[in-house]
Amino acid sequence: MYLEILTPESKIYSGEITLVSLPGTLGSFEILNNHAPIISTLGAGSIKVIDTIGQTHHFPIKRGVVECLDNQIHLLVTID
Repeated sequence: MYLEILTPESKIYSGEITLVSLPGTLGSFEILNNHAPIISTLGAGSIKVIDTIGQTHHFPIKRGVVECLDNQIHLLVTID
């Protein structure tokens, strides 16, 4: 899967991943390979990303929006 995380100021992450865990406004959820298409709002919390070599990355956010379609995940977020 390909993930891109954008803020109003810059791109803070882009690359191939195996998992992303997100702080949804109605509860946390994960996106894995071949996830159904989704658009969701995000609340304050931390985005957890596991890349294809097994490294874990964390990105604290205030709020945002995620779109997942055909293993392409785009996050538009504001950060602390």
